[in-house]
Amino acid sequence: MSRRLAQQAPAALLARLLVAGVVLLSALSGPALAQVPDHAPGTICFTEHFWCWASPPGIPGNECFCPSIAGPQAGTLG
Repeated sequence: MSRRLAQQAPAALLARLLVAGVVLLSALSGPALAQVPDHAPGTICFTEHFWCWASPPGIPGNECFCPSIAGPQAGTLG
């Protein structure tokens, strides 16, 4: 039985190293961004935590607001 465990140990170690590497790379890759549909510039308002369709659209980089349960959330047109 110990021989069998000895043979499985390298594979288990490799699997653990791969998982640790994936976790590390995903942590270092930067902030996660929600998928944003194709859009004309200035038609989406990006807040700190979410995005919404801009109403009305405007010049990219200008301030905008998205409705939320907590009230309007400031964002930037993109």
